[in-house]
Amino acid sequence: MTTRRQRQVAELLHEEISQLIQYRAHDPRLGFVTVTRVEVSPDLRHAKVFVSVLGSAEEAQTALEGLTSASRFFRRELGQALSLRVVPDLSFRLDTSLEHALQIDRLLDEIQEELARTDEQPADDEPAE
Repeated sequence: MTTRRQRQVAELLHEEISQLIQYRAHDPRLGFVTVTRVEVSPDLRHAKVFVSVLGSAEEAQTALEGLTSASRFFRRELGQALSLRVVPDLSFRLDTSLEHALQIDRLLDEIQEELARTDEQPADDEPAE
């Protein structure tokens, strides 16, 4: 269960890291990176930053490597921008929830199409007209 303070710090980190990626990070590997959510540990010393990357799996892995290599830069900038006693250690993770949601959506569409096809076909015991 997350505390109010954890949610506040996570929201601050989400906003600031998004801004840093968009405006201050000059790494070409970070072109299409979006911060989707941030989870902060109860002691506020560690933060998991979940990102979504537009592109292939290889581009996503490259972007993740770029984020990881820039984590010291992000921590320094966060320390200057935010009034936190301790700036959390950042670990970047790929957020696959969007891909998972799209896969579920495709499966639901397939089921709906299959149901529509079975509704259109006459049953074996019904006489065809």
